[in-house]
Amino acid sequence: MFDISWSRTIRSLISYLLLAASVGFSGASIADEVFRVTAIPDESPTELARKAAPLVKYLEQKLGVKVEFIPVTDYAAAVEALVNKKVDLAWFGGFTFVQANKRSGGKVIPIVQREEDAQFKSVFITADPAIKSLADLKGKDFSFGSASSTSGHLMPRSFLLAAGIDPEKDFRRVAFSGAHDATIAAVSSGKVQAGALNGSVWEKFVTEKKVDTAVVRVFYTTPPYFDYNWTVHVDMPAATREKLTKAMLSLDRATAEGKEILELQRATRFIPTKAENYQGIEAAAKSAGLL
Repeated sequence: MFDISWSRTIRSLISYLLLAASVGFSGASIADEVFRVTAIPDESPTELARKAAPLVKYLEQKLGVKVEFIPVTDYAAAVEALVNKKVDLAWFGGFTFVQANKRSGGKVIPIVQREEDAQFKSVFITADPAIKSLADLKGKDFSFGSASSTSGHLMPRSFLLAAGIDPEKDFRRVAFSGAHDATIAAVSSGKVQAGALNGSVWEKFVTEKKVDTAVVRVFYTTPPYFDYNWTVHVDMPAATREKLTKAMLSLDRATAEGKEILELQRATRFIPTKAENYQGIEAAAKSAGLL
């Protein structure tokens, strides 16, 4: 059994109800000229807000309406917000897109992904000198990120199972930190001997010198897979979806505005994507018993 308490379900419900109350229960947001954006909370709230600010400003210019970033407390709340049309645009991981697609009966559409998301990777980190391979994790305390995270749980679990390692049977304890930066903190502090997380978040922490790589190191990097995307509901007017997609694809590092947004999103550029790209994620989720 996964170490997931009822408190997470309660937090998800509270988050969704608060979100629903803030936007009203009538649904359509374009009609009242507010375009609402959310994102899975895979990093701290302050970091998500920092990343969203210039993108919100850019989309206001391109769409000609007020744009608001609506934070949520967990991944499930982000899924429910888009499925129930309380937001217009959501930043999902591959697994949360699959969950939203299933939850909505196929009524959500991924429009763009970062170029990096076509070849995304997870990393396994440790501060224990004795851990040099996945096999060395047996008998250790291990942390995933959020239970609904693609790069912090689903795909790392999938690769562990492929290597003949069952987390519930082979690890001493399985923890869920809730976010990638929290996983780094858990490993750095010694709360767990190892953890798995988003490769780009790890690279950001290394670049910004927020982690001591003399102490915490990567000992395994997964093969590539499709991950994050920006997703809309199928009921979004076609003209709005086209304008939104064009705005995202037009972001260019050659401009000051594009450079700022893309760097914060850790993207070279955005490229078109489609639901079929995430069939591998869906298969991995079913194989791991998560869907």
